[in-house]
Amino acid sequence: MKIVIINYGAGNIQSIIFAIERLGYKAILSNNPDEIKAADKVIFPGVGEASYAMKMLKESGLDTLIPTLKQPVLGICLGMQLMCNYTEEGDTKGLGIFDVDVIKFSPKVKVPQMGWNTIYDLKSDLFKDVAEKEYMYLVHSFYAPLCNETIATTDYEVPYSSALENENFFGTQFHPEKSGDVGEKILGNFLETLKFQ
Repeated sequence: MKIVIINYGAGNIQSIIFAIERLGYKAILSNNPDEIKAADKVIFPGVGEASYAMKMLKESGLDTLIPTLKQPVLGICLGMQLMCNYTEEGDTKGLGIFDVDVIKFSPKVKVPQMGWNTIYDLKSDLFKDVAEKEYMYLVHSFYAPLCNETIATTDYEVPYSSALENENFFGTQFHPEKSGDVGEKILGNFLETLKFQ
C-alpha cells in the first residue's frame, strides 16, 4: 500500500511517520502531485498557522489538487481545519471540502485547548471497534462547530466536531498519532478499513 503524507512545510510530522511504521506500513513525504494522486491513502497533516499553511499549499498548487483526490484522505488538526470552507485564524479561505467554518474558542475558556479529551457520538468506519468516550490528544485554539458532516463530538466550552467526513475525505481535530493505542486503532482503520476508488 502506498501511503503519502503531503509535505507542504507543516511542521513536525515525524510522529505520524512513526505511528504508521508501528502499524507495519511505510509512508513517504511528498508534494509531488503525481505521487500524491497515485497513493492508496493520503494524509494531510497540519501544525502551525492557517494563513501561512494555505500560502504554502497555494505555492505548490496543492490547494487545487487536494479537493480532486479520489482515494481516502485524512486531514489531521490544522489539516482538517484547512479542508473546511473558512477559518477565522488569519481570516483564511479553506479548501471547501467540509461545509463548515472554523471559529475561535471564546476567552471564557483556556486557549488553546491542550491535552486529553473524550470523543463521542461516533458515526463512521473510521471508528470501527473504538468505544464511545475514549480519550484523544488535542491542541487547538479554533474549532469546527457541529454540522452535517460531524462524525465525532468533543465538549470544550461547547460541543464541537472532533472529526468530519465527506465521501472519501476524513478529518480529525485530535492527533491520532499522539493518542496512544486508540489513536493508532483509528489510524489503522483509515489505512485498512476505508476503501474508495
